[in-house]
Amino acid sequence: MLESKSQLSSADEPRSGLARSLKTRHMTMIAIGGAIGAGLFVGSGAVIKTAGPAAILSYVLAGALVLCTLRMLGEMVVAKPRTGAFADYARMGIGPWAGFTLGWLYWYYYVIIIAVEAVAGAKILSVWVGLPLWIMAMLLMAVMTVTNLISVRWFGEFEFWFSGIKVAAIVSFIVLGLLWISGVWPGDTSGLSNLVSHGGFAPNGVGSILGAVVVVIFAFGGAEIVTIAAAESAEPAKSVARATTGVIWRIILFYVGSIFLVVCILPWNDASVLSSPYVAALDKLHIPGAGVIMNFVILTAVLSVLNSSIYTSSRMLRVLASHGDAPEWLVRTNSRGVPTRAVLASTVIGWISVVLAYIAPDSLFLFLVNSCGVVAIFMYVMIGVSELRVRRSIEREDPSKLTLKMWFFPYLTIVVIACFVLVLVAMLFDVDQRVQLLASVLSLVVVVVAYVLRKRFGRVPVDSEVAEVA
Repeated sequence: MLESKSQLSSADEPRSGLARSLKTRHMTMIAIGGAIGAGLFVGSGAVIKTAGPAAILSYVLAGALVLCTLRMLGEMVVAKPRTGAFADYARMGIGPWAGFTLGWLYWYYYVIIIAVEAVAGAKILSVWVGLPLWIMAMLLMAVMTVTNLISVRWFGEFEFWFSGIKVAAIVSFIVLGLLWISGVWPGDTSGLSNLVSHGGFAPNGVGSILGAVVVVIFAFGGAEIVTIAAAESAEPAKSVARATTGVIWRIILFYVGSIFLVVCILPWNDASVLSSPYVAALDKLHIPGAGVIMNFVILTAVLSVLNSSIYTSSRMLRVLASHGDAPEWLVRTNSRGVPTRAVLASTVIGWISVVLAYIAPDSLFLFLVNSCGVVAIFMYVMIGVSELRVRRSIEREDPSKLTLKMWFFPYLTIVVIACFVLVLVAMLFDVDQRVQLLASVLSLVVVVVAYVLRKRFGRVPVDSEVAEVA
């Protein structure tokens, strides 16, 4: 296989540029924190309303697809470590255009998420603090930016504790829910009857289960961040192997287990389920201060995503720069191994987006959010295609590197890719999601056109490592 200078430097960077100060405990919590966001605590209500108690199956199916995708990614990371993770594997397996396209789409996605989470966090804090929303949003962004500028160790510590709070909250909810179902908790219990007593287990039909998968897929987004963080860990192969298997099983258990308990405690068609299912469930158990407790947990989830969004966008921007797809000065790190320029460049877009969220929340900002909404699905499809080709090249070159393998290769990989394509097709037939899909396709077209211009007029030659992978 041909390897360019930029690709070689990308592989060597963890020893010379970025610091390797993330420990296994950090990596574990980064994986959990990336996948468990505010969407579980708030957005799950819409899923339950769509599929009824059968929402449990929607979470199982979506979790299985994401688990398989991360298994593919873990296989490539362990066999061929790269600081750019999936963007570099798209470059290797599909071509330079794929690495460019996926890298920039992913960066764009996370710089918009920075603003989304800052605004969401400000709305929660405004209940407790009497400051204007825009000031609160700016303060949250400033705190998380400084955290990322100090060192990657600080990012890891913040994510460790943020994720710890989320895990503690979910585990506590699961324990309380099990006690209630079994009749140990004080008060009347309906046991498992709510699973079937309000129109059946799938009151809206089997189609609603599959339709809800489209929504649930996005709830699991963020678990792949651990593969980017691997470049700054002391034991990247071990950390990624552990995070993309055992940790993801735990995440699925948290999602499925807690959703199962919500639909057991509450009738799926209860009005309170749509607004805040976990608060409603805790109220049913007569937990004092349920609303305040959940607002604190949701705020923690928001800050966790904000923290990891700044980290992820800056590292992806640095990877793009290492291939000549972004200005070279973004590659540089300071004495602590932090790519400060990439961090600041990413947060600048976040600051602008926060301003737009207040100036034009229902027009420009809404368009920005919609235009990156399906990037996760694009990413999953490209990871699958990349794994098909990279796996075969590894088998030809050195099969001993395949210490972590995708299950039932290549059949399961193909099935997973097909499922994600079906998700995209299904979005075309949903009025609400169609707008998001079309706006995201527009973003994809813009980035592909940018690659054509970069290839023709760029000063740095296009990276062509993957010429011999096919």
